[in-house]
Amino acid sequence: MKYPPPGRLVDAGGHRLHIHSLGRGPTVVFEAALGGSSVSWSLVQRRVAEFARACATDRAGFGWSDAGPMPRTAGRIADELKVLVERSSELAPYVLVGHSFGGLVCRIFAGRYPSLTAGLVLVDPAQPEDWLVPSAHEQRRIDRGVVLCRYGARAARLGIARAVSALVGAGALAPAWALARSFTGGELKAEDQWVLTPFLKLPPEVRGPVRQFWTQSRFFEALGSQIETMATSARETLAATPDGFGDLPLVTISAHNPGDHRMRQQTAIAASSTRGRHVIASTSGHWVPMDDPGVIVRAVEHVVKGAEGTE
Repeated sequence: MKYPPPGRLVDAGGHRLHIHSLGRGPTVVFEAALGGSSVSWSLVQRRVAEFARACATDRAGFGWSDAGPMPRTAGRIADELKVLVERSSELAPYVLVGHSFGGLVCRIFAGRYPSLTAGLVLVDPAQPEDWLVPSAHEQRRIDRGVVLCRYGARAARLGIARAVSALVGAGALAPAWALARSFTGGELKAEDQWVLTPFLKLPPEVRGPVRQFWTQSRFFEALGSQIETMATSARETLAATPDGFGDLPLVTISAHNPGDHRMRQQTAIAASSTRGRHVIASTSGHWVPMDDPGVIVRAVEHVVKGAEGTE
């Protein structure tokens, strides 16, 4: 492997999961967005490690983690996260930081394991209510995402994904895109990039590992399963926290100009805890960990202090 894991691989019961930990202090655990991985937190993790134990994780099939059992619902991922942090001897309770889909995982973890949860930071989180019965538009996105992941898994098995990765690594983005589009018979379109982490937003030093991840069929298989089972993940999220979060320290962060619907939803999340706060990342789109890492760092510090009773 050209890019070996920077952290540890921990047996989670038949498959190994990767956790990369930096710093000392209260334990902060990061869960990435739908197509993200531990490296998606690169700009945030190093700064949080200045005042806490910052642990970036890879879900099964992602990053340096092995493939895991299917289906890859948020509930299954939350249960595996508990096994990972406990078997890696990271000290509880944990402040959980989840971006987008990772917010569903963190909400389920907090609901199922309240004694292990010290606080929550939800970064432009997915809203489970939106996915219980997806609109026709969202269902088309789900169906399309699943199809594209099947193409990706097949491209990885045939070695085509390695060729695309090599072109990207050489800076030949247009030929890489053309090859990928050709393999999908023209199905791949610019707007389909929502499925993956925006590559050029990542720090240059972690782009190599990400290109490596995208050559592995297990990544596309796990991602496709997460997309396909969004309705199940939504139900699991709502079932885990039917009465809100009590007095748990909580910050939810919205991207710039979220719109009235999203603003109401995320304000409601903050209000679900008596110690909740809603913050707007005024210079950021959806990919807040890359666009505005500082707003997340400040939110994590606020929640850590709240959990310690020093805010």
